[in-house]
Amino acid sequence: MSKRANNWYISFKYDNEPTQTAKERDVIGVDVGINTLATCSDGTKFANAKAYKQAKKRLTRYQRRVNKKELGSKNRAKAVKRLSKLHKKVADIRADTLHQLTTWLAKNHSTIVIEDLNVSGMLKNHKLASAIADCGFYEFKRQLTYKCEWYGSELVIAPRFYPSSQICSNCGHQQKMPLNLRTYECSNCGFTADRDFNAAVNLENYGMEVA
Repeated sequence: MSKRANNWYISFKYDNEPTQTAKERDVIGVDVGINTLATCSDGTKFANAKAYKQAKKRLTRYQRRVNKKELGSKNRAKAVKRLSKLHKKVADIRADTLHQLTTWLAKNHSTIVIEDLNVSGMLKNHKLASAIADCGFYEFKRQLTYKCEWYGSELVIAPRFYPSSQICSNCGHQQKMPLNLRTYECSNCGFTADRDFNAAVNLENYGMEVA
């Protein structure tokens, strides 16, 4: 039993029998990011809810109100409760967005290919840490792992240093791709594509190679 924002929750375990669902596609590559939460190799995109970013000003304001209240007072308890409710709302929005994405992937695709992101390392970038944490990359991988087991799908994780963003998905040429470049323009064959979509197609190709 646990308590979140003045609400009580009961946790329990149960045995779940995997349910094989009909698949719409054999292999799909998924590139996750900050601007767009997920870009898939079939062209589907999932927007990032950015729940924390949208609530940041209110969270800061509520936190200031808590700090100004006298310790042990009823007014402080009310302020803490209000702050806790907003934190819970942010977490719930993020979780719901991830659940919709991971359920769709696991139910409708035989093999899902993602990258092994170094989330802890990414969070050391102070300029992007807040935005990265708001995406919930670790939770994305966790949900996708158990849902693939539920729906009879396979999760393939490309190696951490697989250069999905640098490879041309059309001809296989590899070139440097600084983070500020949002369009992939191949210097070898002239192929042009959205950076994230190109990476997602490369992840799909990787999944078909290792299958």
